[in-house]
Amino acid sequence: MKSKVKKYYTEYGEGEWKRLIKDPYHQMEFNTSMHFLKKYLPKKGLILDAGAGPGRYTVALAKQGYDVVLRDLTPKFVEMARKKVKYAGVSKRVKSLEIGDITNLSEFKDGTFDAVICLGGPLTHVVDKKQRERAAAELVRVAKKGSLVFVSLMTRFSIHIDALEDFQEEIVPLQRKIRDTGDYPGGKYGFAPSHFFMPEELDDLFKRKGLEVITLVGLEGLSTDRKKKVNKLYRTNKKAWDIWWETHLKTCTHPGAVGISSHMMIIGRKK
Repeated sequence: MKSKVKKYYTEYGEGEWKRLIKDPYHQMEFNTSMHFLKKYLPKKGLILDAGAGPGRYTVALAKQGYDVVLRDLTPKFVEMARKKVKYAGVSKRVKSLEIGDITNLSEFKDGTFDAVICLGGPLTHVVDKKQRERAAAELVRVAKKGSLVFVSLMTRFSIHIDALEDFQEEIVPLQRKIRDTGDYPGGKYGFAPSHFFMPEELDDLFKRKGLEVITLVGLEGLSTDRKKKVNKLYRTNKKAWDIWWETHLKTCTHPGAVGISSHMMIIGRKK
């Protein structure tokens, strides 16, 4: 499974860097994540960006004055991140860029980081349950006691909405398996192997690994899969968009909005 994930993202390449900013709808994931990072992160410190991809969050946080260690499974992404970091002028803030996955952070001692982020879905691509347990444990282990851990991934309900909207050919071969287990095989179906989470599943996983859960956030929330309508509203009616964005931030932690959101984020404090 790991090799399939690496292959998928190696081929995806620059698309992952552009994904979070390519239009107003996709910016919702990034902007909502940054909103909550700003709300909860300490004013300074060393952050692990685990499963960082080409470094979108690393660059953003380094620009804000944080020191960051970047780690990703895909060598192509690490090389891309190196270039993005240099171009952004934040090389002094990015302490290292490393190849490696989130299931084994053994090179870091317990309590190394002032915060840990794992955003955009790396944990989604850990399909094996034992490895998911290990990844969650590792992300918590390397955080300092009392520090924050932020993990975002893809939700199970949103995948069913996607199937109905855009991928009806996948309903017969895949929907029951995804519905009952959360597991997606990838391959010919056009995405990397994945495990899609239920909110209560994510909450339970990290509570068992020693997090005091502060909140879950639906990063797209009520806007999930309304790509054309979100983009049109943003571009044609600024006043209405401002109210919609305000509504999003006021509703995105409601369990209903979390459950249907394309991506959800858990925020917790290490006990």
